[in-house]
Amino acid sequence: MRDRPNSDTDKVVGPRGITAVGVFLFFGATMASLAGTTLTWPGTFLDRLWALNPATHKQLATFAKPAGVLFLLLAATLALAATGWFKQRLWGWRLAVAVIATQVLGDLVNFFRGDYWRGGVGFSIASALLFYLLRPAVRAVFNGTPLP
Repeated sequence: MRDRPNSDTDKVVGPRGITAVGVFLFFGATMASLAGTTLTWPGTFLDRLWALNPATHKQLATFAKPAGVLFLLLAATLALAATGWFKQRLWGWRLAVAVIATQVLGDLVNFFRGDYWRGGVGFSIASALLFYLLRPAVRAVFNGTPLP
């Protein structure tokens, strides 16, 4: 079984959202990198970015360095998923599905912990994205199978 098409002539063209998901994954990697950098190495000009979400910064500040390292690992995972996604590798699809499924579960936990607004909205958006990723037409792009 091939992991992806062998050449540009074999390249599978899929649903329009394929590019959007890849961009979304790279955007997530960028945001996680910024959060990780500012938490691991506080006191830089990048700290001003926390003005956009001061409540979260306050919560994370007590675990600054460990949280920063975890955000940097998340950033690397998202960048890897985006790279595999754009190269139409099966492992890129699997990693993207795993990341979004984890987000769905995290949002569900937030909802049941009482953060109804953020948990509910996050769960709805992440679930819709996961549903999209699991569509046969999207999955086919990463099998190297021609679409009907």
